[in-house]
Order: sequence, then C-alpha cells, then structure tokens
Amino acid sequence: MQNKDGSLAGKTVLITGAARRLGAAIVRAMHGAGANLVVHYRKSANEAAQLADELNAKRGKSVVTMQADLLDIAKLPSLVEFAVRTFGGLDVLVNNASSFYPTPVGEITPAAWDDLMGSNLKVPLFLSQAAAPALRKSSGLIVNIVDIHSLRPLRNYTVYCAAKAGLHMLTRSLAKELGPEVRVNGISPGPVLWAEGQADEAARKKVVDSTILKRMGTPQDIARTALFFAASAPFITGQILAVDGGRSVAW
Repeated sequence: MQNKDGSLAGKTVLITGAARRLGAAIVRAMHGAGANLVVHYRKSANEAAQLADELNAKRGKSVVTMQADLLDIAKLPSLVEFAVRTFGGLDVLVNNASSFYPTPVGEITPAAWDDLMGSNLKVPLFLSQAAAPALRKSSGLIVNIVDIHSLRPLRNYTVYCAAKAGLHMLTRSLAKELGPEVRVNGISPGPVLWAEGQADEAARKKVVDSTILKRMGTPQDIARTALFFAASAPFITGQILAVDGGRSVAW
C-alpha cells in the first residue's frame, strides 16, 4: 500500500470520530503525508466542516466529511461506498470513534452495555468487515485505537475495559483473517488527552506520575504512530503498540 517514498500521496483514509481531539490529529497527520481523507462525525458537524476547510485550503478537494450514527450497523457499508465513490478506493481505515464513561458495578444498564460495547467493539468489527473488500484490492490497512486499559482494568469502567479488551483481540484476529492482503494493527494510548469534564488535578497527577517518562503525551504522538503503520511499516500486522510513556510497564 505504501508509496516508495513513504508518503501516502494518492491514498484514501477513512477515520471515524475524526472531527476533533484524537481523530482530528490523525486526520492532520495523514493529510500531511499526502492522503485524501474521509472525516466521519456523528454530532460535531461544525468541527468537521472547519477541519475540512482548513485542509482543503492547503490541498483542494482532498478532504470530505460524512455524518453517520455508527451504531446503526446497517448503514456502515455506506461509509466505505462513499470513500470509494469519492476518491476511487480505500487504503486505510482508522477505527477511532469511541464512547467512554464510568459504569460502576451495581449501576450498569443494558443501554450502557449496548453503547460501550457497540462503539468500542461491534462497530470496529462490522465496519472492518464492510471495508475488507476494498482494502483487499488496495493491500490496505486497518488501525484500531485500543487502550492500555484493554489489559489493565480501570476501576469503575468495567464495560469500557471489557469492550477494549475485545478490540485488542479483534485486532489480532482480523490480522489473521484478512492477511496476507490486509494488515491490521492497533494503538493503545496512555495519558494523551483527559476525558472531557475530568478536572480532578490530584487524579491527573497520579496518572502522570505513574508513567516512566513522568509527563503527558499528546494526540500527535498517537497520530504519528498511526502514520507509521500506514506509511512505514509494511511488514507489521497483528500488533498493538502501547503509546503511553511507559505507564503499562511501570504499573
């Protein structure tokens, strides 16, 4: 899939949950390497439009947006069809969209289960399945945004952790199922962004202190890793790379 110069010029990348935060950082990194982008969003229409305008000003007609509720599984193939129809194919799928909130035991509801399992596990599976034919044609790549808590549980986030643990194994299973044509890898972020509304400074300090590097990472650290998988790692598949400042080692 990679060009010989390590660029993504002429390649098409579909990223879910891409209008802001981590998704937007991955969009900018892929675009900077020459890729065309399909920016999926659910509710962040203004942010998606602003991101597309920003990048299209640098390279015209290189970024398009598409709204979808990913939990409507029957509509997932339409994202792939839109990418192929717009840019002529699909080379990279980044399953980034995610729900994240606490579910303490005793307060877990079926709705929370369906939402967290849906966004973090069911959607990546069915979107990857829908994208597989196009990715086989391009010898493409799937990148799943996993989490270091897929292996180490986070108190009060039982359902989220279980879903990400499933995504961890799904990444490895898809690599086996879709190879040799399609590579599948995952990225497990550590502390690179705080959850929206998480303002507990003591809790933040505890997390940062638990890393080997004793500092926060950035969304760009994750974006560069996704770009590495897409542009510079043709012999890597079935791997989940922790980008966490060493937190998963120091725990």
